[in-house]
Amino acid sequence: MTHIYLALGSNMGDRLANLEKARQALAPQVRIIMASAIYETTPWGYIEQADFLNQVLEAETELLPLELLNWLKDIEKRLGREKTFRNGPRMIDLDILFYDELILEMEQLQIPHARMHERAFVLVPLADIAPQFVHPVLGKTITELLTEADVAGVKEL
Repeated sequence: MTHIYLALGSNMGDRLANLEKARQALAPQVRIIMASAIYETTPWGYIEQADFLNQVLEAETELLPLELLNWLKDIEKRLGREKTFRNGPRMIDLDILFYDELILEMEQLQIPHARMHERAFVLVPLADIAPQFVHPVLGKTITELLTEADVAGVKEL
């Protein structure tokens, strides 16, 4: 089994229900070990949209990285995500943050997630469940990365 961290986000419809449906849909391919608190966060990138609910999960899977990506994209589609534009509103967003300590750079997938260290909406919930996890590229713990992030606009539900 591979140890993974996933980020969940939603800012359309019943955001809490969307996160719950996504967590349930992960099985049987992904087994959740621990979930962070849920945070309401202001949008990042494109700001003319509703606030998000964000959460991070610690989990295990036997899927290979691209299989996991495809599984997550399939869940997004089943839960009603439609293609819009980069950083636009979405019913559900599922991202791979870490896959053990793997460093992977492909056109369709980058692990660790490329910009997670800049995003408090990822770092704050990740610090709930993995404060001492060391980012395999940056060599810093999640707590250390969080001290460098602007956490304004991130509040626990």
